[in-house]
Amino acid sequence: MTDTVRPGPRNAITDVPGLTVGNAADASIRSGVTVLVPDQAAIAAVDSRGGAPGTRETDALGAGTLAGKADAIVLSGGSAFGLAAATAVQMRLAAAGRGFPAGGYSVPIVPAAILFDLANGGDKGWIEADAGNPYEALAQAAFDSRGLDVDPGRIGAGYGAKAGTRPGGLGTASAVDPVTGASIGALVAVNSIGEVTDTKGRFWAAPLEQDKEFGGLGAPEAAGSLDPPLGKLSGGARPSPRENTTVAIVATDAVMGHEDVMRFAVMAQDGLARAIRPAHTPFDGDTVFALSTGQTGSEAAIDPLVLTRLGAIAADCLARAIARGVHASREG
Repeated sequence: MTDTVRPGPRNAITDVPGLTVGNAADASIRSGVTVLVPDQAAIAAVDSRGGAPGTRETDALGAGTLAGKADAIVLSGGSAFGLAAATAVQMRLAAAGRGFPAGGYSVPIVPAAILFDLANGGDKGWIEADAGNPYEALAQAAFDSRGLDVDPGRIGAGYGAKAGTRPGGLGTASAVDPVTGASIGALVAVNSIGEVTDTKGRFWAAPLEQDKEFGGLGAPEAAGSLDPPLGKLSGGARPSPRENTTVAIVATDAVMGHEDVMRFAVMAQDGLARAIRPAHTPFDGDTVFALSTGQTGSEAAIDPLVLTRLGAIAADCLARAIARGVHASREG
């Protein structure tokens, strides 16, 4: 075994054993849904840093909560309308007998986060016409299409996304820690107000690139102030709160307690700042979910130094996933 961190065989979050991912999009509304489902409820946590988050069931993943696990995680376009996607996934899981036991019933815990893509030019007439919420059907299609293959680009929750002045998209990446053997993966829908590249299209995450996975374009120019990264603002257009957001999931098969997964999420959030300039703004709802499929109890279960190592790898993995998603959208 080498001492170099390398991607897993798929370079996708599904390199973490026990995870499947499904995507669905609607070209007419220019939006979509991404669903991640673990084989069994996984210990889960969340870290939200943006000023305008749109989420569901995040309180259930907080410290001292009864559940502390998730049966699925949903990422969706559609702003608050997209939160309906989680209900559709919840019903699919309930029909399969999945969920937290309560009063003789199984209640699936399905946290979700949304991004704003309502102003991207797609047909949004269904909103005013009261024609039904399309995200329920999209979520069902994404759930039913789940598998191990996850292609980055304009798919799923990233279908109608923007990354600064460039097309956004859905990205994924993975890494294997050569010290512990743990697998780490990231999945992200990039819809940031900040830029992911310099003015020549070279990614801020370039120092972390593996095997030219986002084009091998080279290192970006040294960045000074907020120009050019604030491309959306420099042209005179002024965004409104809740009109952007990068939403992500990181996962590992390392055995962790709930406290560990919470810290894993916090550390992984650094990946946004490594790949997007600026991140965590008042206009973004930047939210990162974290999962451990290794299973353990509610208390800490991993050496803090090992957790530090895995959290740092997760942040790099998330930064790579962001660049991969945007690069694939641009090339496609």
